[in-house]
Amino acid sequence: MASSPRNPVRPSQGGQARAKVGAGGRRAGTLGRPPVMADVAQLAGVSHQTVSRVLNDHPNVRQDTREKVLDAIRQLAYRPNAAARALVTRRTHTLGVIGIDSPLYGPAMMLNGIERAAQHGYFVVIASLPALDRRSMLDTVDRFLGHSVEGIIVIAPQTSAVAALSHVPADLPLIAVGCETRAPLTSVAVDNADGAGRATRYLLSLGHETVHHVAGPASWLDARERVGGWRAALHGAGAREPDVVAGDWSARSGYEAGQELARMDDVTAVFCGNDTMALGLVRALTEHGRRVPDDVSVVGFDDVPEAGYFLPPLTTVRQDFGELGRQALGALVDRIAAGPGMGTHLKVTPELTLRASAAPPPGAARPRRGPRT
Repeated sequence: MASSPRNPVRPSQGGQARAKVGAGGRRAGTLGRPPVMADVAQLAGVSHQTVSRVLNDHPNVRQDTREKVLDAIRQLAYRPNAAARALVTRRTHTLGVIGIDSPLYGPAMMLNGIERAAQHGYFVVIASLPALDRRSMLDTVDRFLGHSVEGIIVIAPQTSAVAALSHVPADLPLIAVGCETRAPLTSVAVDNADGAGRATRYLLSLGHETVHHVAGPASWLDARERVGGWRAALHGAGAREPDVVAGDWSARSGYEAGQELARMDDVTAVFCGNDTMALGLVRALTEHGRRVPDDVSVVGFDDVPEAGYFLPPLTTVRQDFGELGRQALGALVDRIAAGPGMGTHLKVTPELTLRASAAPPPGAARPRRGPRT
């Protein structure tokens, strides 16, 4: 049996309009019904066609007439009939977003960034799936097409999601967010390799001989890219490459990694694949008498809202999810207008946020903390 969303396709917030009171305290419309275009035309003293031109922002309308129509719309609290308008314009201004049902910070903030970017021009319907496999992906795409969506954004942080995208019809405007993909569609992602490289090079610049890495699960593309960025930075500096310590994004896995690393006297710097694992790591190091950052420096990835309140405040790589949402929406709108074509891979550059969890290794001089890089 096909997988289905835990929660059925749901509209984004703002999708419902409340009844309003028109001029003079009377209810919008007549006889208790919602106002229609003819009511607007009658109140403004213009034709039905003129109201339609104003609603569609037609240039051949005098400014004083446009203002009369807009004033009538406000008085009546008129809302255009989306279904009727779609029949005329062939546009629904509705987008679908498919994501994984996950409490993790990254996917949740990607969805938030997309919703915020779309709120001024598009209605968004969202499906959160327990698994982004081929069958559940295709079932949800079919459901979205039944809602007449113009295009779909897929938050695809896992390898299974990227594999499923190759089975989506090529003529459907679709953008993958959170990954690169070889499928013929556009993807938008934070440059994880660049962010990991920045974190690693910063720790090396403080004087650490090498940097250990606690990675996220290998099935997540973000984790793979961060490992790649960390490894490339070490190679570029001629530094020794320690074995990767595997985690699962959780504080518990960071704590377990910390228990292992705390017993290694040569560990002076650790880059964690996310801030939550860094939190567990710092706890384990502290329990073993390894002070952060005096004995071991720690850098995370994400810049969760609580990162500045860790003890010590966490140096981390910040992802701009607002920019990610804007680029994803812009790419989808362009794809809708242009039709099918070869995809491009858009990158959002992260930044390194410097706080108190990283310092030179024991015995080295401590430089002043620099600005964000």
